[in-house]
Amino acid sequence: MAVPKKRMSKSKTNKRKFVWKKQANTQAKQAISKAKSMLKELLAEQEATS
Repeated sequence: MAVPKKRMSKSKTNKRKFVWKKQANTQAKQAISKAKSMLKELLAEQEATS
């Protein structure tokens, strides 16, 4: 079982968490924008057919 050798400082922990959260935030923004564009395309197709 892996055991950390020394206690990690609070600042290093916060840096790692910040990087992880920033990546998750950008991924979420990309997913939302992609969903919005797909919805716009679907609505445009429905309006064109009706």
